[in-house]
Amino acid sequence: MKGLIQAIAQTLQFPQKVIRSLSDSDARLYYRYYLGTIVNDKYLCVVVKSSRDDDFVLTAYLTDSIKKGEILWPKTK
Repeated sequence: MKGLIQAIAQTLQFPQKVIRSLSDSDARLYYRYYLGTIVNDKYLCVVVKSSRDDDFVLTAYLTDSIKKGEILWPKTK
């Protein structure tokens, strides 16, 4: 993830999709697609854990696909 701090911030501010984790209902997966990463075109996934007192980033990683789960953003009808 070296060199991707700005991309992580951008993904949190302007996600293309936000999913509630199937394995942890308090975790949200923020996704944004980036062209030309060091491992080709990939989604950046930033995992945010919410608790009563705080929200914090658990991890971030590049991936080919979006995980299954409840879509929180954008809202679908």
